[in-house]
Amino acid sequence: MEPHELSLAAAAEAIRARRLSPVDLTEAVLRRIEELDPQLGAFVAVTAERARETASKAAAGDQRGPLHGIPVALKDLIDVAGEPTTASSQVRAGHRADADSTVAARLTGAGAALVGKTHTHEFAYGLTTPQTRNAWNSGRIAGGSSGGSAVAVAAGMATFALGTDTGGSIRVPAALNGVVGLKPTYGLVPRHGVTSLSWSLDHVGPITRTVEDAGLALSVLAGHDPRDPASVPAPTARYRPAAEDLAGLRVGVPGNYFFDRVEPDIAAAVRRAIARLAALGARLVDVEIPMTRYVQATQWGLMVPEASAYHERTLRAVPDRYTGDVRVLLEAGELLTTGDYLRAQRARTLMRQKWTRLLETVDVIAAPTVPATAVPSGQESITWPDGTVESVSDAYVRLSAPANITGFPALSVPVGHDRMGLPIGMQLLGRPFEEATLLRVGHAYERGEPARPLAPATAGD
Repeated sequence: MEPHELSLAAAAEAIRARRLSPVDLTEAVLRRIEELDPQLGAFVAVTAERARETASKAAAGDQRGPLHGIPVALKDLIDVAGEPTTASSQVRAGHRADADSTVAARLTGAGAALVGKTHTHEFAYGLTTPQTRNAWNSGRIAGGSSGGSAVAVAAGMATFALGTDTGGSIRVPAALNGVVGLKPTYGLVPRHGVTSLSWSLDHVGPITRTVEDAGLALSVLAGHDPRDPASVPAPTARYRPAAEDLAGLRVGVPGNYFFDRVEPDIAAAVRRAIARLAALGARLVDVEIPMTRYVQATQWGLMVPEASAYHERTLRAVPDRYTGDVRVLLEAGELLTTGDYLRAQRARTLMRQKWTRLLETVDVIAAPTVPATAVPSGQESITWPDGTVESVSDAYVRLSAPANITGFPALSVPVGHDRMGLPIGMQLLGRPFEEATLLRVGHAYERGEPARPLAPATAGD
């Protein structure tokens, strides 16, 4: 196995045991970027010399932390001192960060080597990341808004990466590219130094090859920072999942919403994965998802006005620097009334209460991450068998939005491929600050499956 093919956990162990040099690992990842990124377009910028310097110091010195010498990529909303934070937008032309974000500082402190900044849908305001192509089929979308991070991990151009998630922007591209994506509980991972899309919905989290890797990364990222007003002092938890069965664990299987208007291949793959959880000892419990008719209106009612408020000054100063789709959304957000926003906040409070009661009856909920695999680039809508026409963005956000509205944690785990060979993800949703339970379930499923290879980075169909 080549160094760039190693999972985070495997690479970290090999470096600790001195079976692998951080320099060799970093060079293998940089060669992979040089080979594949011209085709895939995952990176805004590659920080090769910075990565080499970090790797050389790691090879020459004592262990700095659990990520000693591990190559990481960061979504280009995340500040790194001295590096541009472009948000994949001309609005940020010439910008350089004065200081590290909290998460970048924690990764550096743990020994990680930054290989580059990855593309996002402009200012994270979209679900496709149009600059980036799917790692499994370059004619398909990468998903967004953390599309660059997901593609980098899927193709071996980073051992792991960070993304942000406001309506599914970690989990959607993770599912579409066959990797693991974790949206932590709101407030668990600080957002200081991370460009915002929507203050009350934004989360930062890892995109990794395995569930074990996600737990390892979260152990470094989690923790209170008073510079983020939403950051909370969370209870200490062990995020690296142990190898154990699922005896006694209750898995909720939705009878509504999450399997409505979902491609048959996805529904079948997720139900097979749920059956696998039962075979591992979990007890399946039928559940009904509350307030489903309000999900879309609440998500957009919160996100759109908050995004427009964040961009108010630059939208007036340099409107021509925004791409057309994002500018229209920002201008539309200014038309929403205070009453609309307050009603969305009230709906969020009620939804969180009902989800809290639901999760008193089960330990996790298992469902599809997205209703469709990666659509062809440029496709704008999906027509379902019942005649319903849904925009691509609405379709991809539909199943992921509840975890953002409530702030509850959610994990996307690969569970196979459709008949065209495109990846399928299963989403696990749980109680606040119980990421360890989600990781336990995802890891138990993953252990019984064949090791997942890197994406083939094939040409489009």
